[in-house]
Amino acid sequence: MKMRRVLLVLLLVGGFYLLTNYMVPSGAIGNWVKSAFPSLPVNGTTAVNGPLGNFHMTVANAAPEFDSEEQNNINVYKRTLPSVVNVTSTTVAFDFFYGPVPQQGMGTGFIIDKEGHILTNNHVIQDGQRIEVTLNDKHKYTAKVVQVDKSHDLALLQINAPNLTPVTLADSKNIVVGQKVYAIGNPFGLNGTMTRGIISALRSVRGPTGAAIDNAIQTDAAINPGNSGGPLLNSRGEVIGINTMIASNGSDQSAGIGFAIPINTARAFVDDLARYGHVRRPALDVVTLPIGPDIADQLGLAADYGVLVERVLPGGAAERAGLKGGSQRAYMGNTPVMIGGDLIVSIDGQDITTQQDVSDVMNSHKAGDTVTVTIFRARKKIELRVTLSEASERQT
Repeated sequence: MKMRRVLLVLLLVGGFYLLTNYMVPSGAIGNWVKSAFPSLPVNGTTAVNGPLGNFHMTVANAAPEFDSEEQNNINVYKRTLPSVVNVTSTTVAFDFFYGPVPQQGMGTGFIIDKEGHILTNNHVIQDGQRIEVTLNDKHKYTAKVVQVDKSHDLALLQINAPNLTPVTLADSKNIVVGQKVYAIGNPFGLNGTMTRGIISALRSVRGPTGAAIDNAIQTDAAINPGNSGGPLLNSRGEVIGINTMIASNGSDQSAGIGFAIPINTARAFVDDLARYGHVRRPALDVVTLPIGPDIADQLGLAADYGVLVERVLPGGAAERAGLKGGSQRAYMGNTPVMIGGDLIVSIDGQDITTQQDVSDVMNSHKAGDTVTVTIFRARKKIELRVTLSEASERQT
């Protein structure tokens, strides 16, 4: 009986020795399992012998499998990358010791049609004496500046290149907070970089030139210097915005808050160029203050929503139609405001609660269109017909 136990122990020890020293390193077991169960992924072990000893590493025998989210990330990147370009703007500065010295700024852009039109930010190419575009296939082309819209920080370029792949433009009116987004660009000159996040807010902000960007898309997708002018994409790879600036907190790099111009603003810019050869943005020519229930109660307004007209621009559309601005100075915190003006509650039947609502209405019209503006003057409800003027840099 004891002899059987001894033989059994010797058999187990010998089997373990053969298994660990010969069959596992050679992959014999892995090959047998793989042939017996072809659908089962099996990891193998590779042995490397050298002067520092023996190294046994586990390696995957199966190709990597991506989950549905990873696969969608990959699809968005592959679909969009051929349309994203690097934009280099060269200016000549004068150095006291070296004389004229070329200086370069870099940003991103994206192709919108087969004719070589490219959208980017105005601040990417501003003051550039030579604009160069580098495609994803590394071919470089000199770009012509077709037109710029400084007030919305937009620029349209054009190159002469074959076989271009344009992006697909979405309707940014339908975007919502919480929606997944992707940013593709060239941060710090690192070409073809994609980051991912969500839309964290929709708000009006001041752009790089100080002009207001209505309905700006706030995102936590990492955006850094060099991303400017690049596309912000939805989960289908369609462009919903143009990445334009970051909240850097003085560090000149992403702090988790970036802003994009809604693509509908850029589409209106391109549509104007196609129709008229220049930008013809419609304007109501008013400076307004959004009203909520608390402010409405304090001021004794007839409605607890809308935008209060602080000022009408001289000679503008609102003044011609008879809208009235504020006549009394007041303060909201430390900010001076003018109260006593008309309260706009709807335009063409669409409720107006913020300046973004006004911007949405403007984006759906053209200069010269006539809209019906519903206001409260004191507690009297009035409808006025306003013929929209053509926005100018002075007005914005």
